[in-house]
Amino acid sequence: MDAQIRVSGSDNVAEFAALWEWLKAERDLQGALSPVRQVVEEGQMGGAFDVLSVALGTGGAGVTLAKSLTVWLRGRRADVSITVMSAAGSVTVDARRVKDPLPLLQQVLRNQDES
Repeated sequence: MDAQIRVSGSDNVAEFAALWEWLKAERDLQGALSPVRQVVEEGQMGGAFDVLSVALGTGGAGVTLAKSLTVWLRGRRADVSITVMSAAGSVTVDARRVKDPLPLLQQVLRNQDES
């Protein structure tokens, strides 16, 4: 199962880069992360990364990702939110407005073989 994460905030590029660096430090996610460039419409300049794709296999990578995203969100000072999409659904979590995002994230990132 793959998950995709989109970051929204006052500085999307900086927040995206911060999340990418944060997740790259997770041992269980190493080699599973890949940034995806946004689709460029005619007349727009392109090049920015828009979505972070995470390949989640078996072995608890979804749980690791949910926990890591929770800790990352709690440490944000800026008004930032993430949208996590997977085959199980999607959820948007705002760092300042959701007290405990872990249950929401775990629900979306559960292993397909558990359903």
